[in-house]
Amino acid sequence: MDIYTLYDLPPWEWPENAEAMIIELLQDAQADAEERFLAAELAGDYTNMNDALADTLLAVTGSHEESVELRGAAVIALGGALEHAYTMGFEDEDDILLTESGFHQVLNTLHQLFLDRNVPDAVRRRVLEASVRAPQDWHDEAVRNALSGEGSWRLTAVFCMRFISGFDNHILDALDDDNPGIHYHAVCAAGTWEVDEAWPHVLDLLRDDDADKELRLAAIDAAASIRPVEAAEILNQLTADDDDDIVDAAYEALAMAGIIAELDDDDW
Repeated sequence: MDIYTLYDLPPWEWPENAEAMIIELLQDAQADAEERFLAAELAGDYTNMNDALADTLLAVTGSHEESVELRGAAVIALGGALEHAYTMGFEDEDDILLTESGFHQVLNTLHQLFLDRNVPDAVRRRVLEASVRAPQDWHDEAVRNALSGEGSWRLTAVFCMRFISGFDNHILDALDDDNPGIHYHAVCAAGTWEVDEAWPHVLDLLRDDDADKELRLAAIDAAASIRPVEAAEILNQLTADDDDDIVDAAYEALAMAGIIAELDDDDW
């Protein structure tokens, strides 16, 4: 089995040697660049993460011999496992991906890489985006500094606002940004932190059939967090939308808000 076949399989169908295949490709600087990039992406399935794989990803991220693209993919692959460890802790042995020492090693290494100005900005941005999923004291200042940077840094900053609190006013400002990515992440962050002042903007997106689909999906999720009761009527309307993804998102939002949608018999 090669990496392309593995890429097409769900993780629960991966063979026992999948991890070894991924690590071998990541460690082989002479291997095909596309295959190594795919290996980094596959490593990002946090359900299969462990200390050994994390160490390999850290080595790639910190190597000046590797391409910026591969280094960025490698560090982003760590994000899900960091968030899982930060949220779930380390008490349940059956639910541990990274050990507690491995978790702290990853975070400490990423902090040092972020501080290293010899690391390309594109990699440093990815380091911030991955590490912020397990918020640390240094992240607040890093995100505020990123906000004053140029386009790509601002995009990273708004993405990070989904994971750390205290940026409500910046989230509101970002809702009006012309950059589609910044706009999208601002809507997501508004939902995460239940920013009530964002409600009119979110409601407009819910009503706008011509809005970008991904942006509208983000607005559906945000609505259920910000004003679930007020959102119920329009979310119910969206369960009859022509787009199946919109319909599914509306039902999920209604369930998340604890509101039962008015279902037709055909919907059961």
